[in-house]
Amino acid sequence: MARRRKTKPSKPSADIFAPTRRIRSGPRKPGRPPVHDEAWTKVTVVLFNRQIVFLDRLAANIRAQSGAAISRAQLIRALLDAVADADVDLTTATSETDLKATILARLGKYRL
Repeated sequence: MARRRKTKPSKPSADIFAPTRRIRSGPRKPGRPPVHDEAWTKVTVVLFNRQIVFLDRLAANIRAQSGAAISRAQLIRALLDAVADADVDLTTATSETDLKATILARLGKYRL
């Protein structure tokens, strides 16, 4: 004969929508705490080594100059926002090279 398991009383259905995060009083987790004012999604992007070196050197130069710690993600977000705010039409580009040329032309550093 099979034994019956004791079942715990079920929670009311409203509890499944209650927040499950608990406030920890102990030491915080490693890394920077997220401080974003809007919804965000974590993505993975493939960058070339030279681009990573550029981001790291830029972050190091900013820190040496101002003392502010800027992450790679912050640099990339700022660059994307700057391009978006510049109102540059990138819809005619067919490659990375076209995108780069259009952006540089808008910055006045390169002629098409």
